[in-house]
Amino acid sequence: MKEERVLLSVKGLRVHFPGRKSGGAAKPVPVRVVNDVSFDVFQGETLGLVGESGCGKTTLGRALIRLGTPEVSGEISFEGRDITALGNREFRSLRKEIQMIFQDPFGSLNPRLTVGQMLSEVLLVHKIARGEAARQRVGELLDVVGLNREYINRYPHEFSGGQRQRLGIARALALNPKFIICDEPVSALDVSIQSQIINLLKDLQRELGLTYLFIAHDLSVVEYISDRVAVMYLGKIVEIADSAELYANPKHPYTSALLSAIPNPLPGAKKERILLHGDQPGPMNIPTGCSFHPRCPSATPECSRREPQFKALSDSPSHKVSCLLYE
Repeated sequence: MKEERVLLSVKGLRVHFPGRKSGGAAKPVPVRVVNDVSFDVFQGETLGLVGESGCGKTTLGRALIRLGTPEVSGEISFEGRDITALGNREFRSLRKEIQMIFQDPFGSLNPRLTVGQMLSEVLLVHKIARGEAARQRVGELLDVVGLNREYINRYPHEFSGGQRQRLGIARALALNPKFIICDEPVSALDVSIQSQIINLLKDLQRELGLTYLFIAHDLSVVEYISDRVAVMYLGKIVEIADSAELYANPKHPYTSALLSAIPNPLPGAKKERILLHGDQPGPMNIPTGCSFHPRCPSATPECSRREPQFKALSDSPSHKVSCLLYE
């Protein structure tokens, strides 16, 4: 952890989408994608967020910058200001401070705009620069992300996947943000390109003092870039700890299962794999009690009846876990 100053604080966050009527219900049953999530992000750190596909990672990230129109409740505080209580005009000024890098580097870029037009548009909308000043700023952004200034008149389809993601990073940096949400920024790239983008993000963080929420499912990548790691299962964070602590000493059975799936790089080395039975339930069929108990190898009858609290371990205040085994 680089600094103890809280930049972003999330308390009791819930994100529900309208659902369909189920059985004899009079009203549609809401789809509970994020359920009572609380965590802090410290200035200058990278908080990794991992979990299976469909667990709510991306929805959580998008809720932090109010993308989409789901039902959101709880508190999202950025530098002491509650984002959920701000009007659209007030939040627009705050959006300069919080940006997002998307998973699909091609789908997130406008195919009809050149690089210069795309990046200049961001500057113009937020009244930062226009004309020659905007063009100069675009050139600086291309330098920062390792692209040639001559690319300013090219279109997105003329770039490789790694180059497009660099453009996505340049767009996120255009407004000089303090906090960037990285939504699986390397999952669509080749392994060799992934390392280049990850190292670029680390370099930018060091040079510009950035703070990241890094959403991914590749646990090896998350271990490399993160200061702390939060593990999400079926809409809830079930464990959060310093990266080294979590990888060396996981407490939640789900975290242990995830880490056991990381391949061992040593030739011939054997690793005990923890196999989970069944698939992750959908957000409309969340089990009672602990949501993980139907797949948990350590579950007891009590786990199906009582929901565990998310709290710190007695011997490690920075390590929090949601499991009845530690209550």
